[in-house]
Amino acid sequence: MNDSMIKRQGVVTSDKPEKKCVVRVTRSVMHPIYMKRVKKSKKFMVHDEKNDANIGDTVEFIDCRPLTKRCSHRLVAIINRASKAEVL
Repeated sequence: MNDSMIKRQGVVTSDKPEKKCVVRVTRSVMHPIYMKRVKKSKKFMVHDEKNDANIGDTVEFIDCRPLTKRCSHRLVAIINRASKAEVL
């Protein structure tokens, strides 16, 4: 793996697409005027070759070449599995 590849962590919000999942990455930034922490999130389409990730799982993924029009990230590992109670 190359050092220039960016690793990110996020929570799976959808696993409907075949061999893909949608991951939401949340970060907190300081508001420039009010000086309060504000949560910002962004969604990424991640390629999941084995269809292992389920909704609510915490996953780690990296950048890669464009695989489809919207998908240019690849799943590296599932860090934390979500229980059935957390998903509902």
